[in-house]
Amino acid sequence: MSSVTEVGHHVLVVDDDPTVSDVVRRYLEQDGCRVRLAADGADGLAAVAAERPDLVVLDLMMPGIDGLEVCRRLRRQLPDLPVIMLTALGEEADRVVGLEVGADDYVTKPFSPRELVLRIRSVLRRATPVADASPGVITDAGLTVDTARRLAGLDGAPLSLTGREFDLLVFLLTHPGRVWSRAELLDKVWGWQFGDQSTVTVHVRRLREKIEPDPAEPRRIQTVWGIGYRYEPGAR
Repeated sequence: MSSVTEVGHHVLVVDDDPTVSDVVRRYLEQDGCRVRLAADGADGLAAVAAERPDLVVLDLMMPGIDGLEVCRRLRRQLPDLPVIMLTALGEEADRVVGLEVGADDYVTKPFSPRELVLRIRSVLRRATPVADASPGVITDAGLTVDTARRLAGLDGAPLSLTGREFDLLVFLLTHPGRVWSRAELLDKVWGWQFGDQSTVTVHVRRLREKIEPDPAEPRRIQTVWGIGYRYEPGAR
């Protein structure tokens, strides 16, 4: 299995708690990452502007510019930059809002640093184009997805997708007509055997907003009530 160590990714950690930041930094450096720390949202945005990282670990609750606003700004500027949000245990509403504004993943505090490293590995592995991969282009009714270069477009215009949105779209496109429960999608796309299934709901909603003419009446990603979701090929 490949690891972050082999790649030497640049990870930015934005957290106002120096103890948390130091622990995360040490674990990531042990795993071969180059780590930069930012003490608040303003410093985090400045760090991204100075040198784009490969991934941002972003605390939700910070003084000044909080994590949600930082994520919103990053998504406007760099829609494909992976973001993992740190949230306090029990703040389900905040976790959902974090996903709504574009976080790829989240980890609840208190957390195991090792778990965070594994989540970072997973997100980076999916977000990194494979240079020697055979070109794989999937098309359907105006949708074009290049899996090797991790690019997507609709009717000739590029789509700004987060890493998880891209993964979800590819999975649904490659399994058309089959109904998937939220638990199954959480396993197949996120690699989680358990977790908050609202993660799937939020990502489906965000993806619909980008590929459906009318997200309120979706034709491509259809809801099968009481079961889950189905991708309908050929729909526009």
